[in-house]
Amino acid sequence: MAFPTIQFKGTNVTVVSTWKELVEQKFKTLEKFLGSHTDVTCHVEFEKMTTQQSGDINRVETTIFAHGKVFRAEAVSSTFESAIDMVRKEIERELSKAHDKHETMLKRGRRKIKEMLRFGR
Repeated sequence: MAFPTIQFKGTNVTVVSTWKELVEQKFKTLEKFLGSHTDVTCHVEFEKMTTQQSGDINRVETTIFAHGKVFRAEAVSSTFESAIDMVRKEIERELSKAHDKHETMLKRGRRKIKEMLRFGR
């Protein structure tokens, strides 16, 4: 399965194609957590924060809707590239946690069924 279509939004900034390509490249590694489900959507928002008096403050927010759940990450950095890296790490951590929890529940259910068959309860 290819990673789902990613919707991009820019607030106070025009979304550049290099950022789009970087996000698509970085998020390609998240496919292993999403499986073969087709009900996955992804939203990425780029924002240049203007409330600061000096320096560039860039925010990247990502929301992934998958398996009836919402996975969200946000990062603030001086460059959009580093913010994308931080967002990908956080989203990967959330997806990994959900994937591991799902696998643990499956194993627990299988173990219960095996016990019931073994002891006849």
